Amino acid sequence: MFAEKYLQKDNRKALIDVQPKTECEIIVVIPCFREPDILQTLESVLHCEFPKSNVEVIILINHSETEDEKTKSYNLETKRKIENWISESSNPKIDFYAVGPVELQKKWAGAGLARKSGMDEAVRRFDLLEKPNGIIVSLDADTLVEKNYFVEIENYFTRNPKHVGATIAFQHQTEELESKHLEGIRLYEKYMNYYKMALEYVGYPYPMFTVGSAFVVKAGAYVKRGGMNRRQAGEDFYFLQNLVQVGIVGEIKSTKVFPSARISDRVPFGTGPILQKWMKGEEDLARTYNFKAFMDLKSLFNVKHNFYKTEKKLFDEIINTLPESVQRFIEEDHFWNEVSDLNKNCSTSDSFQSRFFHKFNAFKILKFLNFAHGQFYAKEDLETQFQTLNNLSKIRH
Repeated sequence: MFAEKYLQKDNRKALIDVQPKTECEIIVVIPCFREPDILQTLESVLHCEFPKSNVEVIILINHSETEDEKTKSYNLETKRKIENWISESSNPKIDFYAVGPVELQKKWAGAGLARKSGMDEAVRRFDLLEKPNGIIVSLDADTLVEKNYFVEIENYFTRNPKHVGATIAFQHQTEELESKHLEGIRLYEKYMNYYKMALEYVGYPYPMFTVGSAFVVKAGAYVKRGGMNRRQAGEDFYFLQNLVQVGIVGEIKSTKVFPSARISDRVPFGTGPILQKWMKGEEDLARTYNFKAFMDLKSLFNVKHNFYKTEKKLFDEIINTLPESVQRFIEEDHFWNEVSDLNKNCSTSDSFQSRFFHKFNAFKILKFLNFAHGQFYAKEDLETQFQTLNNLSKIRH
């Protein structure tokens, strides 16, 4: 039992009392809170081409223990609709389970805990089958998938058996959006591409999209990582950026998911809240991080090898040759302490340089960019910054 210790931590009871089929290799987890379009998502999943293995789908209907009665009733009705749909949609290759409504602890109730609860159940089921390489798929209740979704997920891990996870290509649904809404989601997708490309350009080894409805992870790696976090938003970002410390997280480009571009305030940040601010004129998605700030980061990453086994005096001398934004950030962040800690635990320059990005990770990069734009740079036109980066990337290649 590869997950026994992990599952014992919370002493969580099984959510599904039906034994998983021995042929099951893929389990899809769909958190569902007040979701009007869940049946469209389930239809999309049902009509996929099926892989060689069997598939399970766990729909985790959930709400806070303190939720109002209207929402609780809505979720109960959602479960009834799903169960009716399941009874009419049988297929020997796929099993659907409508779980809940699960009442989540008030302190943690939200997207992270809901996703964690469903993924933990998927781990429990793979543990029963003794399958640490079982694939857990994260999907959302307002997201559609391409027909080759399961086949390409299976193919990816057949080709890359040592990878611990992967992100999946995505494109937001845009049908019937009015012009400003459509412009907003297109700008947001361009920003996401710009940010990922910029991280890759400056030498960060783990650039990736972090979208809750578009990633997969092996059950054993999920356990090793410590499971999903309970954050009320951004749980996917934190999970994936920590998963890269367990092993290789690749990118599946041969299939695609289609998340909703709906406007929402149900979580503190993410696509829905950003679009809501855009529609209200509170957020200008046409402006983004100045590419010069990324180039400042690149200057730091280019000299990281010089920090191996260095003394504080030499470290300071190297930092003082870098752009002022980096100098100030390194000082205020007390980054020398983390470099010193790395040097105590790395016996080679290669291991130091690899683990450098466990310290100067995606969280710290975001912290630096916000710091730099608070004191040194103003946000600039997204299209201009994207073209600047694109031209430089073409020259480099």
